[in-house]
Amino acid sequence: MLTAFCLPLAKKFNTLLQQKKIILLALITGIILMIAKFGAYLLTASNFILTDAAESIVNVLASSFAFYSIYLASLPRDENHPYGHGKVEFFSVFIEGALISMAGLGILIKSTYNIFYPHPIHDLLAGVYIIGITGVVNGCLGYYMKRQGKVLKSITIEADGRHLITDMVTSIGLVAGLLLIYFTRIDLLDSILSILVGMYILYVGYKLLRKSVSGLMDEADFELVKEILSILNDQRREEWIDLHNFRAQKYGNELHIDCHITLPNYFDLNKVHEEVKLVDQLVNKAASVTTEFFIHADPCLPYCCHYCNMQNCPIRSEAKTTDITWTMENITRNKKHFER
Repeated sequence: MLTAFCLPLAKKFNTLLQQKKIILLALITGIILMIAKFGAYLLTASNFILTDAAESIVNVLASSFAFYSIYLASLPRDENHPYGHGKVEFFSVFIEGALISMAGLGILIKSTYNIFYPHPIHDLLAGVYIIGITGVVNGCLGYYMKRQGKVLKSITIEADGRHLITDMVTSIGLVAGLLLIYFTRIDLLDSILSILVGMYILYVGYKLLRKSVSGLMDEADFELVKEILSILNDQRREEWIDLHNFRAQKYGNELHIDCHITLPNYFDLNKVHEEVKLVDQLVNKAASVTTEFFIHADPCLPYCCHYCNMQNCPIRSEAKTTDITWTMENITRNKKHFER
């Protein structure tokens, strides 16, 4: 019993520790690359490079807030936050999306201005080398963070990873644009290409904002719910007649589930408690996310018999004739499966 209790806590602690290490790595890397990019701007005087350098400030600020949000999300629940502090991760993603959007907008404004008021640029090949190296570093780190964010179920890390991948794409555009400007000697391309990159950055910022708002509005995470359903269907016991009124909410790297489970009406309170606890244990043992259940037990009715799996049931009124697999459609309804 102690093992069953400690398992979710150990999983949560290890997950938070990994998240902190990843965000700290992103923060340190971001600071180093920001210095490199501003060095490239001072060397070349290219506004195209300046836009990338300015966006690197967003990286550092976003990683700093992400690190704080991971810390805050790890705090235990209290009187003011009965479900914990995990929702702060959605605020972190919102801020990151807003910062990226502002950077994209700033790039568009400055690049448009420079079309009408151009200025000379120089030492472009040196800038190409510096930006190319920073792009490779950001791309590798971004893909790593995006993958780890999905594994750890952390939208903060995943969002930071997407941001770094955006930086990699920006760097590719920068390198291509700088080389094109270098060989064609058309300085106007510096601003035109910056506008295209700015539009892409705005789009990425919008996607992050959309994801954060969906989380704050408790939009269902279908991938997680399907994972939980798969576990419950695979581990389903004959005593679990049906599951309904199923609702899931994401709090940081934890999932909170409210649901009703129908059990044989002749079970005593101890048996009911045992079955409810078993649902919790089975899911937390197999799921990729720590899950908290609030389960309401319903007694079975005679109309449940045609899909009930209980062997040697003393109150069965008719033979079993139907198998019902738990799906998103039939578990989210606030009714037993036979009800219409």
